[in-house]
Amino acid sequence: MATQLRPEIENFIVEMVERHGFEESELKSIFSKTQFKQAIISAISRPSTSRPWHEYRPIFVNPRRVADGVTFWNNNTGTLERASKKFGVPEAVIVAIIGVETLYGARTGRHRVLDALTTLAFNYPRRAEFFRDELEQYLLLTREQDTNMFSIKGSYAGAIGIPQFMPSSYRNYAVDFDSDGKIDLSSNVADSIGSVANYLIAHGWEVGGPIATRARIGDNNHHKTLVAGYKPLHTIEKMKKLGITPSIDFPNERQATLIELKNDSEMEYWLGFNNFYVITRYNRSIRYAMSVLQLSEEIRAARYNEKALY
Repeated sequence: MATQLRPEIENFIVEMVERHGFEESELKSIFSKTQFKQAIISAISRPSTSRPWHEYRPIFVNPRRVADGVTFWNNNTGTLERASKKFGVPEAVIVAIIGVETLYGARTGRHRVLDALTTLAFNYPRRAEFFRDELEQYLLLTREQDTNMFSIKGSYAGAIGIPQFMPSSYRNYAVDFDSDGKIDLSSNVADSIGSVANYLIAHGWEVGGPIATRARIGDNNHHKTLVAGYKPLHTIEKMKKLGITPSIDFPNERQATLIELKNDSEMEYWLGFNNFYVITRYNRSIRYAMSVLQLSEEIRAARYNEKALY
C-alpha cells in the first residue's frame, strides 16, 4: 500500500507533473522516502547572521580562516587568476566567499538536500514559497544532471557544494570552469571558483569598483535617514552634506549606503558601494558581506606578507 502523503505535497507533485513532465508515481515514491528534520527548522530559526557584529565577525574572520585562505589561494592560483581575468572579480573576494561559506570546501553540509528542502517547503510557513521554488529547481537540477537526488548533501537550507549554491543559483549561474563537460560544485574546486565569480558579475559586480570604506559621523542625527537598506541610493555629496565623511575620498556622484555595525560599546560606521550590495545578493546580510570583505583583505595581506619573506 502506498504511503499517504500530505495534501500540500500531493498538490506539489501534481504541479511538477503538469509543469515539467515528471512521473507522478516516481515523485510519490521519492517523497515517501524523504524525512522531516526538526533540527533543520531549529537551525534556520536561529541563523548566525542574527548575532551582533562583535560576535559574528570572529566566527568568520579569524586566524584559521585567514591561514587556510592563503593555502587555498596558493593551491589554486592559476584557476583564480583565470576567473578574475574572465569575470573581473578579485581573487581575494572569491576566496573569502568560499572561506566564509564552507571553510574552503571542508564543511559543505551534512543534510540530504532533498530532506532539507522538503522540510522547509512544507513545514516552515514564513518562507515556504521560497523553499518550494527551490525544491522545484532541485528536482529539475538532478534530472538534468542525471543525479540521484538522495545522494547530494548540503546545508540545513538546502545549499549545495563548495560555494553553497541554492538549486536555482546552481541552474542559473554555475559554470563548467575546467571544461570537463559537466558542472560539479560538490567536489570540483575549479567549477566552484568560476561559478562564484560568474554569480557576482551576473548580479552587477562593478569591475575595479570599491566595496566599502569606513565613515565618520557628525554630531547631528541626520545620518539616521540614510540607513534604509543595502542598495546604494545616496551620493557621496549628499552624505557629506549630512555630516558623513568617508575615510577615503570618492567622486561626489558615487552612490553609497550607510552601514551601522554594533560593537560592544559603540557603533561602527561604513559606506557600502555597489559591490558591497552585490555581495549581499549572495547572502542577504550586511554582516555576511562585511565578513567577506574583511576576510578577503586579511587573506590578501597575509599572502602578500608570506610571499615577501621569500
